[in-house]
Amino acid sequence: MNKIIFQIVVFLLKLISLLPFSIIYLISDGLFVLLYFVLKYRRKVVRDNLKNSFPEKSADELSVIEKSFYKFLADMILESVKSITISAKELNKRYKFENLEAITSHLENGRSVIAVSGHYGNWELGSLAIGLAIQEYDTLIVYKPLSDSNFDHLINSVRSRFGTIMVPMKQTYRKVAEYKGKGRPRVLVLVGDQTPTREESRYFTNFLNQATAIFLGVEKVAVKSNDAVIYFSINRIKRGYYLCIIKPLIDYPKDTKEFEITNMHTSELEKLIREKPDYWLWSHKRWKFKPENISA
Repeated sequence: MNKIIFQIVVFLLKLISLLPFSIIYLISDGLFVLLYFVLKYRRKVVRDNLKNSFPEKSADELSVIEKSFYKFLADMILESVKSITISAKELNKRYKFENLEAITSHLENGRSVIAVSGHYGNWELGSLAIGLAIQEYDTLIVYKPLSDSNFDHLINSVRSRFGTIMVPMKQTYRKVAEYKGKGRPRVLVLVGDQTPTREESRYFTNFLNQATAIFLGVEKVAVKSNDAVIYFSINRIKRGYYLCIIKPLIDYPKDTKEFEITNMHTSELEKLIREKPDYWLWSHKRWKFKPENISA
């Protein structure tokens, strides 16, 4: 029965993905109403996160950001559904990269690159678009597998439609070593704002006015591989259109101080959020642990 339900869901999602963007966004408008007014999806989490992150803002200002976030969340969900069948031509028109040479210059010289991003803008469309932007080299995207194997397979098959290679988080070092052993330069994409587990919460920094546990995976992989590190600064130009600005961070990670890379990519994300807060994943329970709880 579960397989039958799954197949029905997939069929419906594919049907929706075939609709033009004009209809997709009409559906998104309805989904916003459902999420915000009817289901009140994680409203308390979002409000607490916003209030703690922007203590200087008034209640009215926070309310505007809150509603804008839910509108974007609905758009992102429907855009991700659209990605099931979106064409390469349409994707190239809607998701562009600036300063791509910051990556290709390293690759052409035989050096691999680590690209860091966050849960900002539509990172799902970005997973598709980067595969199109760098077709001559392999692009590996590290992800955390879902507990439901059926949906995990579906999502990863969509993400890899245009050539990206999905790598389960626990296989990251193995894949990095595999490419290094073959002498093949590649791009490794990591999300830097994942919430670490309690056991992994060993480093806290001030992020959005709060002591925040930061996942150290990016820095560990970078120092071990000594690959150049860049940041994907995602900007939403307008509804359905994105510009990813590629910012060089570190050329040789082994020359850095401890936590330097972590602080750099965290700072880049905070700049984005402060400039346009609507497009970060505020519904995520980001602040689960506090330093005093970990050391206790």
